Amino acid sequence: MTRSGVPRMVGSPGFKRPTTAPWPDPSAATVDRADRYHPGRMDSIPEQAHVSVLPEEVVHFLGSLEGTLLDCTVGRGGHSEKLLSSSDKLAIIGLDLDETNLAACRERLTPFGDRVRLEQANFADLPGVLAHFGVPKVVGILADLGVSSNQIADPARGLSFDLDGPLDMRLDQRQKTTAADLVNSLGEGELADLLYFQSQEPHSRKIAKRICQVRRQGRINSTGMLARLVASAVGENPDSHHGRIHPATRTFMALRMAVNRELSSLDALLAAAPGVLEAGGRIAVISFHSGEDRIVKEDFKKRSAAGEYRLLTKKPITASDAERESNPRSRSAKLRVAERQNSA
Repeated sequence: MTRSGVPRMVGSPGFKRPTTAPWPDPSAATVDRADRYHPGRMDSIPEQAHVSVLPEEVVHFLGSLEGTLLDCTVGRGGHSEKLLSSSDKLAIIGLDLDETNLAACRERLTPFGDRVRLEQANFADLPGVLAHFGVPKVVGILADLGVSSNQIADPARGLSFDLDGPLDMRLDQRQKTTAADLVNSLGEGELADLLYFQSQEPHSRKIAKRICQVRRQGRINSTGMLARLVASAVGENPDSHHGRIHPATRTFMALRMAVNRELSSLDALLAAAPGVLEAGGRIAVISFHSGEDRIVKEDFKKRSAAGEYRLLTKKPITASDAERESNPRSRSAKLRVAERQNSA
């Protein structure tokens, strides 16, 4: 089943901010934050420059909760720091696949002492993770999907089509399968399906065919090599886009999502969430491309109709003009929030 895009919408009941003219970026709703092409800038962002998106909005919806909140993608701790600073009645369990980010997060959140517990884990195993901590239910769940700028800026990660490096893409280095493994082992039809269903790549068959042609001459192991062959497959020059979308954007997105099982993990998180949320607890999900947002939208809508959730954002909340200008990664961010209803 394909997942179509959704238009960018601004505003939501309960959250007020000054409104100005919408940002002129019609492609942002369907492009992942990590793969937006900004020549000479995107991949040169220093590691410490990563800024969490929609921080005020997250605090607005989750900062008034009292109890333990699960930050499923704690990263370097930006959202958790804001939440812990906004209320001394919140404690955080933070999860992340990336041990490097967790180390930075641990240092950043040290001032909050035992209000913070961190674990390298996949949020797909939500009930198991909470059982590990001895916490049967939580008052909130936050999931900020995608990858961070420091991960993109590290060539060794293999996430960037602008910085040549190994074709890796694993967020959890304990995992065995890399993007190179997929690119060099999947059949042409499987590759085409992966690109189409993970990121809606319209040239999936051309790209898959070209990959299979090139790998007959030798293994495809670098990000630069993959980016060039994708561009050649669609008949474009990867060096002459001047702010437009790089031709390898969706291919890299699809491979990253497949390597890290992002969509199946999101499905598992959404399925488990009602069972671990206290009545009145809230789940907030920030997505960065239309496929993820559609999954969240449909899940929240289904559970709202069944009486499990009350929708707090009937339309997704997006970044203000000021945030989009200061933090380009926020341009495609969409926040949806729902509240757990009493199951009795």
